[in-house]
Amino acid sequence: MTAKFPQGFVWGTATAAHQVEGGNTASDFWAMEWAEHSLFAEPSGDACDHYHSYEQDIALLKGLGFGAYRFSIEWARIEPEEGFISRAALEHYRRVIASCRAASVVPIVTFHHFTAPLWFTRDGGWEDKKSVDRFARYCERAGRGLSDLIGFACTINEANVPMLITAQCEAGKPWQRPDRIKAFAAERGWDGERFAPYLICNGHSATPNLIAAHRKGYESLKSAGVTCPTGITLAMQDWQAEPGGEALRDRASWLMDGQFLESVRGDDFVGVQTYTRVRLGQGGMLPPPKNAELTQMGYEFYPEALEATIREAARISGCPILVTENGIGTEDDSRRMAYTRRALEGVLRCLADGIDVRGYIHWSLMDNFEWLEGYRPKFGLVGVNRETQARRPKPSAYWLGEIAKSNRLPPSNDPTVAT
Repeated sequence: MTAKFPQGFVWGTATAAHQVEGGNTASDFWAMEWAEHSLFAEPSGDACDHYHSYEQDIALLKGLGFGAYRFSIEWARIEPEEGFISRAALEHYRRVIASCRAASVVPIVTFHHFTAPLWFTRDGGWEDKKSVDRFARYCERAGRGLSDLIGFACTINEANVPMLITAQCEAGKPWQRPDRIKAFAAERGWDGERFAPYLICNGHSATPNLIAAHRKGYESLKSAGVTCPTGITLAMQDWQAEPGGEALRDRASWLMDGQFLESVRGDDFVGVQTYTRVRLGQGGMLPPPKNAELTQMGYEFYPEALEATIREAARISGCPILVTENGIGTEDDSRRMAYTRRALEGVLRCLADGIDVRGYIHWSLMDNFEWLEGYRPKFGLVGVNRETQARRPKPSAYWLGEIAKSNRLPPSNDPTVAT
């Protein structure tokens, strides 16, 4: 198997607006983070101040050797109140994208990455059918303002996550909205049953709307002049069955991944985002094997999952594949390199078998706000001083940057990488 990637293979790294920008005060997550009995370990606050530091961060990733940057534009900044489109926010994101272009970095723009305007979530969020037209309208208006600069467009980040989280929470009983979320909404005079944040909404209700919103958002972007490759991204697991768990595996695979992949046939690409595997037995989800290495997120260190999900996504969707997220939360940077190397070996095997994989985008550019977990998990190639906001590239940043520049995976006896 050759260690060289095809000419034109896209190498990049990623962030999401709420996780790095800071001060996203019109969003639903910001409100929840500051609640008295918050589900979040800590508030996002200033995050990495990427809203003001984007130029230096783009220059940093370019200097490391990456040719693409995947990031999100923030719906809550662009449409802080329903129907009001902030020209100032759109101009800000035009400057971000233009900075990518000036640095010869391909901008991969995500239109929705978990967070939403507070007004949207307060009025049912993705559980309400109005979400489809609301999202399509946002895509059309934002797309019209940015279409000439975007390199790739992603409509919805991990559109299957509400279904995945709902299924994990059900554990044999019907899904219920967390009492703390209902109380939080009620304290503010909102309807607790209609306050539906992305990570805490009913996946059964949200999934049909998310699938429809991607389809309508895709068409809205195209009609707004977005000519670049456009697709969706999915959080895919390598679903594996132990004896007796085959039927459950097949059901989970279709519910979490398959129905979404079937809905995107004919799209320009599908974004695959993979971190680990899930093992299922006759009675349900199994814990990681005894003595298995775990990441800071508590799941199994299993980089081989990426190869399996690329193959599954290509088989069902028929679309070209862009790996839009892959990485590991760890304090041990040598394990980041080991994980990434093994994941890239899987990408090479897919390419050798003729699967159309267009690129690899590592999560994440820098240590950032990891949602409910706060700032504890370290996914970044670049460390960030929480007091000074100083950036410090880790050895993995230089190692992966060299791979990107050479478009080749170094020999397996590379002394800088333990397996």
